[in-house]
Amino acid sequence: MPESSLSSAALDPRRRKILFRAWRRGMRELDFLVGGFADAELPALPENELDDFEALLDAQDRDVLGWLTGEFDLPPEFDTPVFRKLKAFHTHAGPINL
Repeated sequence: MPESSLSSAALDPRRRKILFRAWRRGMRELDFLVGGFADAELPALPENELDDFEALLDAQDRDVLGWLTGEFDLPPEFDTPVFRKLKAFHTHAGPINL
C-alpha cells in the first residue's frame, strides 16, 4: 500500500483528513498521483483551493484519472487552479521513477 511521506502531525485536522483521502483513492495509480501531489502541496494550499481539492477527492477515480491523462474532457466545475496545479505537478519529460 502506498504511503505518504508527509507527516500529518503538523497539519490541521482538515488537512490531515485530506491527506488520508488523497492516499486512499481506491486506484493505486491515483494514490500516487493525488497522494504525491498532496504530500508536496497540501501544507501551503489556501482554503479556497482546499475546497476544490476536496471536491476533486469526491469525484470518481476513473473520471479523475481520465481528466489527468486527457482521456476525458475536464468538466468546467473541476477546471480549477488546484486541478491545474495537480496536472502540472505530474508533467514529466521522461519516465517517472517512483
